[in-house]
Amino acid sequence: MRKITLFFILFVIQNSSELNAQPYRWQQKIKYQIDVKMDVSTNLLTGKEKIEYINNSPDTLSKLFFHAYWNAFQPNSSMDARSRELGKTIIRQDRNGKNVLDWDSRVTNRISFLKEKEIGFQNVKSIVINGKQQKLLLHETIVEVVLDKPIYPNSKILMDVDFEAQVPVQIRRSGRDNAEGIRYSMSQWYPKMVEYDYQGWNANPYIAREFYGVWGDFDVKITIDKNYMIAASGVLQNPNSIGFGYEATGVKVPAINTNTITWNFKGENIHDFVWAADDQYKHISKKVGNTVLHVFYKQKNGLADSAWSNVLWSAEKVLPYMESKFGKYPYPQYSFIQGGDGGMEYAMATLLKGPGVGTVFHEWMHSWYQHILGTNESLFAWMDEGFTSFAENEITDYYNNNWMQKSPWTTESSKLSLQKTIDENKEDLPAKQADNYAGYFALARSPYEEPMTTHADHFNTNFGYSLAAYSKGAVFINQLGYIVGNKERDAILLDYYNQWKFKHPNVNDFVRVAEKHSGIALQWYKEYWVHGTKTIDYALGNITIDTTSGNTQIMLKRVGKMPMPVDVLITFKDGTKEMHYVPLNLMYGAKPGDGAIPRTIHAEWRWTHPEYIVTTSKKINQIKSIEIDPSQQMADVNRSNNKLVIPD
Repeated sequence: MRKITLFFILFVIQNSSELNAQPYRWQQKIKYQIDVKMDVSTNLLTGKEKIEYINNSPDTLSKLFFHAYWNAFQPNSSMDARSRELGKTIIRQDRNGKNVLDWDSRVTNRISFLKEKEIGFQNVKSIVINGKQQKLLLHETIVEVVLDKPIYPNSKILMDVDFEAQVPVQIRRSGRDNAEGIRYSMSQWYPKMVEYDYQGWNANPYIAREFYGVWGDFDVKITIDKNYMIAASGVLQNPNSIGFGYEATGVKVPAINTNTITWNFKGENIHDFVWAADDQYKHISKKVGNTVLHVFYKQKNGLADSAWSNVLWSAEKVLPYMESKFGKYPYPQYSFIQGGDGGMEYAMATLLKGPGVGTVFHEWMHSWYQHILGTNESLFAWMDEGFTSFAENEITDYYNNNWMQKSPWTTESSKLSLQKTIDENKEDLPAKQADNYAGYFALARSPYEEPMTTHADHFNTNFGYSLAAYSKGAVFINQLGYIVGNKERDAILLDYYNQWKFKHPNVNDFVRVAEKHSGIALQWYKEYWVHGTKTIDYALGNITIDTTSGNTQIMLKRVGKMPMPVDVLITFKDGTKEMHYVPLNLMYGAKPGDGAIPRTIHAEWRWTHPEYIVTTSKKINQIKSIEIDPSQQMADVNRSNNKLVIPD
């Protein structure tokens, strides 16, 4: 009996350890072997995929779904109809009284005018499993696969996919012959498995917005005209036979006697794959630590070389800062590729319209918040775009203050202009995030704000979506620094990255990391800022004398409907200062002080009460000014009532 009991205990301990070692949230897994041929004379692509799909979920799957993105680029498609419908909305009037319409300026009504040879299509000709062709149902940009046999939990299947496609004229993200003259921008180019997660299938039609995918391994072979250079996700496996600047130092690349060549790229643990091709690309690269950085561009004038060289130079300088602040970049390479209609992130690469470093930093940071953390952008677009916009501004500020003046590629006029901007704003603490606050304020003062929980494709306006995802999302992070302290916030971002990389986190996952790290309850912040549209507005009220103690009493008023903790700075005529901190009762805690100014922590302010009195022992005639939130990190929509200067 004792032996059996001991065995049982050891069995439980062993299995508990194994369970505890598992990821908090299961992830599906996929392996792609893709072999495609690109005909540059017809813009037609033919390909085959061998896919290994591993069902790590606890569910039995009776069907599968694939994305066929390029079917969106046809007249009267869902993307076309939606774009034209949104373009009817008048957002505002410009200075000349002309109506500003809610277009995505890159799309507008362009799809409706595409001709037969200009449209895009992706035709999944067949999907074969265990020698049997599966039933396929086409829903425009989604292919439904009705399985003849279910896929059970903890099992895998092998699929053979046969497809053909026509590369559309570039309208949005992917396509051919864009405005900068890049021949092919090949994103969303292959039949891509839809992600199945704890919420089920995420079979979102391609309307305009964001992406989500299954992490896996890609082995991609691309056969194309021998004169075309390819830039791509992954690492080139045959560089010494390909050349084009990929070859090792000193290697003589053999002459190519065929009309086409086959490029082979591999990428591990990524959830997408992009490539671009042009017969006039230039390629520069540099190894920084364990990461090889590539830049691909097409020279159009004498400035092109210096501008794109500066992309490589600036990326080298900021990578250590990015990793120290946001987490280690885990992949062996990253490519900056001219070929976008602005900028768009992909695994281990980005497509860029031009060499502006702000866009470069933004798209690169998507590697952290989209391609490593992998949040579902359709449901939580702000957790990618907003976090990325916050990081972009932090990195740009770091670069401007530490490296921009030293760049051998920056013109003297640009350096002088930057230094003037830095000098003018050096006392303005939130300046590096000012554009995000300005965007949010424009949204909050408009009639177009919707909760950030709105599905990305279902916002009523492009205006509302963009400012919610980018600006309000970035303010969420910067304002978190106001609530828990900036040092705490920065540590939270690192913890979040390290705990949730490759796990598809949602907003509650982030909030729980923040709560555990800071010791402050934050559910109220999530509910108000993410789930609602209530605004923050605090004001100074009457200043009176307590007749019993002689102390000065300062009335604070919550005018807006969203409650917050409040910092109040009192500056005295003798130059001394006091910081008065009023925590919100819903926080069940207080942020740490920075030690720069003596601070008094007051009793918590109950959210149900619109008024609160702060007391100082100094007399009214000693006070020079009183200011709510001198950091300006709180997104107060009306700062005109936040500061009072008492005349002599």
